[in-house]
Amino acid sequence: MLIITPAFSIPDDQLDERFVRASGPGGQHVNKVATAVELRFNAAASALSDEVKSRLAALAGKRMNADGVILIDSREYRTQAGNREAARRRLVALIRRAIRRPRPRKATMPTTASRERRLQAKGRRARVKAQRSRVGGEEA
Repeated sequence: MLIITPAFSIPDDQLDERFVRASGPGGQHVNKVATAVELRFNAAASALSDEVKSRLAALAGKRMNADGVILIDSREYRTQAGNREAARRRLVALIRRAIRRPRPRKATMPTTASRERRLQAKGRRARVKAQRSRVGGEEA
């Protein structure tokens, strides 16, 4: 059981883990042992709401295929257990971010004082740049 929030968890039968050989350091050991993990979660068939599924698709990006399956690949540790936990942590973090509804943006206007400061700064910058020009319009 993968606990996402106190109200939502994913049963292990909805997660598909496949262990593959990892690249990287390890010498001959890396060629013999399948330590990297590919964790698959079918978000399209899960109990998540459609709103959460759409946010999850946006957050997952290329990690979600056209069928709605999220693929998380982990090969950062040299052990199966370490990579398995890392992949599960990443999936939990991704789903938690999707569950959280983004706050709506409030339109604001800059204050009169901030507009005045911006215009004064632009004027100062323009004077500095004007002083860099050649004196008397001579051509080199």
